[in-house]
Amino acid sequence: MSNPTFDQIQAAIDANPVMLFMKGTPAFPQCGFSARVVQILTHMGVPFGSANVLEDMEIREGIKSFSNWPTIPQLYVKGEFVGGCDIVMEMFQSGELATLLTEKQVPHKAEA
Repeated sequence: MSNPTFDQIQAAIDANPVMLFMKGTPAFPQCGFSARVVQILTHMGVPFGSANVLEDMEIREGIKSFSNWPTIPQLYVKGEFVGGCDIVMEMFQSGELATLLTEKQVPHKAEA
């Protein structure tokens, strides 16, 4: 059975090598966790797409089922679910995020 919401989510993930489902927009995040992930990606110079789940209740609820992850934000890299704010922060601090981006051939700035 087709799920139009899942199709929409998958299309966004397919269209953007790095895709962030977040509350608000990169310019105006509506929650601290979303803001933190945006800061990390921006700091690393990673181009990314985003979807504001506050503008679409179906996406907001659908993304949780889609990923089996209960919270927003959710970060995808090359179609692979990476995690939420805590996981992204840990990966950033450990250097794992830079490694993942390099492996997936996603452009980003090398850490100074």
